[in-house]
Amino acid sequence: MAVSSNQSFTNPKPKTINKNLGKTILFGIAVICAVLFCLAPVMWQLLTSFKVNEDISQVPTIYFPTRITLDHYIELFTRRPFWRYILNSAFVSFTSTAVALALGAPAAYALARLRPRGGKIILAGILIVTLFPGILLFLGLLEIIQILHLGNNYLALIIPYTAINLPLTILVLRSFFEQLPKDLEDSARMDGYTTLQMLVKILLPMTIPALVTTGILTFIFAWNEFIFALTFITREDMKTIPVAAAQLSGASTFEIPYGAIAAATVVGTLPLVLLVLFFQRKIVQGLTAGAVKG
Repeated sequence: MAVSSNQSFTNPKPKTINKNLGKTILFGIAVICAVLFCLAPVMWQLLTSFKVNEDISQVPTIYFPTRITLDHYIELFTRRPFWRYILNSAFVSFTSTAVALALGAPAAYALARLRPRGGKIILAGILIVTLFPGILLFLGLLEIIQILHLGNNYLALIIPYTAINLPLTILVLRSFFEQLPKDLEDSARMDGYTTLQMLVKILLPMTIPALVTTGILTFIFAWNEFIFALTFITREDMKTIPVAAAQLSGASTFEIPYGAIAAATVVGTLPLVLLVLFFQRKIVQGLTAGAVKG
């Protein structure tokens, strides 16, 4: 009887192992399918940028290039000042991100700690603004740009990008400031720190993951924005990458330069990929810290 009872305890283990193994395999297949589905457009653009024009226009479609060429990338930088477009996008994106963080951090701290009068109303207004589609601001911004004569000026992009990204910056940073222990602030005040000194020297260094995460989100928005950049900037030497890539033209009116457009897409996306990979750890910390208290 003892032997049979031991067998009854040991028999279910292989079934449990097989069941867990099956779940693991199914989960792995689902993850691979999701990754392939998300990366398929990126891979298609990347492969197209290395194809010769004959393979691009071939019917049936040639998915993998039979001949690899760099002519599309060379043409991108020889026929147009694409380096200038990259610098324009970088300048506008970095400046608007820095201004949004510089304005959003004190505002978030004030809402989280100082508890100003009407703070709940202000917070509700910020939430409403974040839900407001940015494209609906287009006509109003166009009138303001015309009145202030900011056309073909980098401020025509920096100011709207900062205003649109500021509510998100305030909301994200506010949640992080609320989770910081108040003992730090009490100790800093006893040491003679002013509110501004305490914010800059003590609190902001502790919220670097949140600053990096929020900054990258705002940077990506400013880098990829198209409608405002297309309308407010018309000078060729001031255009950003999305506008320049959309306005690429072929040798004739009826030719669509698919290879050059794909190369421009890859060049425009590569800085964002490098930025995310460089700050990967900070981004993970910023995304997970908001869910953990204590």
